Amino acid sequence: MIILGIILLVVGFLTGLSILWTIGIILLVVGAVLWILGAVGHSVAGRRHYW
Repeated sequence: MIILGIILLVVGFLTGLSILWTIGIILLVVGAVLWILGAVGHSVAGRRHYW
């Protein structure tokens, strides 16, 4: 999810489409939050690790 967010940020920046930029930021933030929750030991969506 983090990688997809970064790809959308780059594509949105290069093409000038603000919707891709916005979706990329949202995916990047959600991916980072899930990654941090999984790294601290909290179960995410019933799984111990998020990936």
